Amino acid sequence: MIAVDTSALIAILLNEPDCRRYLDRLQRAERALISTVSAVEARMVGFGRFGPRAVVLLDDLMRMPGFEVVAPGPAEMDAAFNAFVLYGKGSGHPAGLNFGDVFAYALAKTRNLPLLFKGDDFSRTDLTAAL
Repeated sequence: MIAVDTSALIAILLNEPDCRRYLDRLQRAERALISTVSAVEARMVGFGRFGPRAVVLLDDLMRMPGFEVVAPGPAEMDAAFNAFVLYGKGSGHPAGLNFGDVFAYALAKTRNLPLLFKGDDFSRTDLTAAL
């Protein structure tokens, strides 16, 4: 089981050179969890770049077998705030996590899951990478 950050879905949507790695990892996961906040963020980014068709493609990805959108609860709320304090933009930490990032972090942290992400921000935290 893995947690998924917006950046992995956007890499797939944009058909970036390494998109196959992210798609393969999603397909190999028995379950892939994404925070509702990250799912909305992915839709917003997709819509902003490509319009409504991107939202349809992202929703199709999130309907893959084993993919689950998870609403944050009190534990995720606390973990997201702690991530902001430790790693957030303005904290001085090189990770510089943004609002959406702290919810992906919280989901992975509270469930002790590796996180599927693109970029180097999460690699500067205490999370385990799914790739």
